[in-house]
Amino acid sequence: MQNPDDKFYERADAHIHLSNDQISEEITKGKVSASMMYSTARFNSWVTACGWNNAEEMAAAKEEAIDYFITEYRKMLEENMDDYINNFQSYMQRPVDNDA
Repeated sequence: MQNPDDKFYERADAHIHLSNDQISEEITKGKVSASMMYSTARFNSWVTACGWNNAEEMAAAKEEAIDYFITEYRKMLEENMDDYINNFQSYMQRPVDNDA
């Protein structure tokens, strides 16, 4: 990711905290994740729509916009997955099995 602004991670953390607060015995992590992905898709569709004057212009740029968001999401997901792989023990707070 290139040069995030000073509040980038603060905003991201606020979304993560909200999602964590929604997890309960009745509402699983997977359901919260699905809702968060839907809201991101909905918000990004609105952001995209704001850049056009009419539906025809938006439709003409649809594939380009989708490609952009998928590419950026993939980069962010890979970066975060690598971070969790490299820091799994400390992030997941699981004891080391010395017998293995």
